[in-house]
Amino acid sequence: MTKVIIVDDQALVRIGLKRILTHQDRVQVIAECEDGDEVEEAVSLHRPDAVLMDVRMKRMDGIEATRALAARAAAPPVMMLTTFDDEQILWAALDAGAAGFGLKDASADELIRATRVVAGGGAWIDPEVAGRLIAGQRRLMPGDPTEAKVIATLTEREREVLVLMAKGCLNGEIAALLGVDEATVKTHVSNLLGKLGARDRAAAIVFAYESGFVSTGLVGGTST
Repeated sequence: MTKVIIVDDQALVRIGLKRILTHQDRVQVIAECEDGDEVEEAVSLHRPDAVLMDVRMKRMDGIEATRALAARAAAPPVMMLTTFDDEQILWAALDAGAAGFGLKDASADELIRATRVVAGGGAWIDPEVAGRLIAGQRRLMPGDPTEAKVIATLTEREREVLVLMAKGCLNGEIAALLGVDEATVKTHVSNLLGKLGARDRAAAIVFAYESGFVSTGLVGGTST
């Protein structure tokens, strides 16, 4: 059971998300917050596996709340949820330390999957958001040749791991798919982050997407 806290200043949105997430008893909503300034106290009290955070709230927005939470020791991962697909919001969320970014109007199965991936230590970027925003950026700014050079330093196995990470697979799932143990996958992930200069899995996925190594259809777990 994945335990989460929902943070949104609209009661109807919280009700809707709770109904979706608790379907089939796969996720348990253990607390709700009406604004970003309530998150740290709620996390300390309830110790969730993940926090689902709205971006725009009245007293403290989700970006600021995520940044404050990420500064804490052993903070739970944050999944940002929004109705907006603004590029600046995406980058700000990732820079603040969010492990995932999704749209509130995603399907129930996708929201549940994204929540469980982030809670399990993975990263998730909604394919619709990532595809449109990053593709637009690449039209304005052609790929940096250094990106290709960095990708070229990856071993074949590291490339396989990066693609599976972009599909939302957790370490255990990657291990099963590749026929190796989980410790080996952790080593590959660590090596990947080092070579890509990425601080976390979400940043590695963005790099892979920006460089063109991972296609639109692979991000967020949708196969091409």
